[in-house]
Amino acid sequence: MFVSTGKELIEICNQQNISIWEYTIIQEIEKSESNHQSVINKMRSTLHVMMNSSTYAQENQVHSVSGLIGGDAYKIRQYANKNNTLTGEFMNRAMARALSSSEVNAAMGRIAACPTAGSCGILPAVVLSAGEKLNKSEDELINALFTAAGVGIIIAKNATLAGAEGGCQAECGSAAAMASAAVVEMMGGRPEQALSAAAIVIKNILGLVCDPVAGLVEVPCAKRNIAGTVSALTTADLVMSGIYSKIPFDEVVWAMHKVGKQMPSELRETALGGVAITPTALKYKKEIFKD
Repeated sequence: MFVSTGKELIEICNQQNISIWEYTIIQEIEKSESNHQSVINKMRSTLHVMMNSSTYAQENQVHSVSGLIGGDAYKIRQYANKNNTLTGEFMNRAMARALSSSEVNAAMGRIAACPTAGSCGILPAVVLSAGEKLNKSEDELINALFTAAGVGIIIAKNATLAGAEGGCQAECGSAAAMASAAVVEMMGGRPEQALSAAAIVIKNILGLVCDPVAGLVEVPCAKRNIAGTVSALTTADLVMSGIYSKIPFDEVVWAMHKVGKQMPSELRETALGGVAITPTALKYKKEIFKD
């Protein structure tokens, strides 16, 4: 059975001198009663879905069924190609990848919910961009996804991954935490460093509400995927520089769970609060549903 806390995860990884991704693969083999190659192949299929969804809308101007979002991943990609951006081609390409998956999702395309559909752009954008920058192989990208999965399991066991239960901090926050931990291990970081990155990311997004305009996973969700991507990548660098979270991962996850429970229902995916009830948002809602 997979461990229940980050503390236990660090302890067992250190005792066995293995990474989070190695531990996660071992546990998946036991749980699924499958062999190593089958487990790897399943994750490879997921990786390929991520590759496609994070690329498609960069090359094609994809629009959501509602018409609320679309074409932005293409714009960012074109902007990045001009090589005159403020934050550099790497970060702009990462943002384009995040938006691409979000736009594909809103257009009813195929995505990997990682951990949710609303946050589907973060993990692919972070892992694929970091992998490209670090010249990682496909197998190494797969390992990174197992690291992310391991961290996600711990969060799910102790808090929630659902915006309806914990706000967007539980969706984009968890996705960014998983992604940052994955990149830290990709960069050679230890399990405790990976979880420190996850903790910092969650602290920085703690309290983020879920307020989808017209009840659709489009606005402000898509751009929050960009924010999560940037946070995950920058935090990985932060931790690899030697900086640690002052508050342990498990306590940060506990805090996220507590904050989620304290949020009123209006701020948990009901579209009854936040930007979802601004005059412009309500206008969009009327236009979409012809009220």
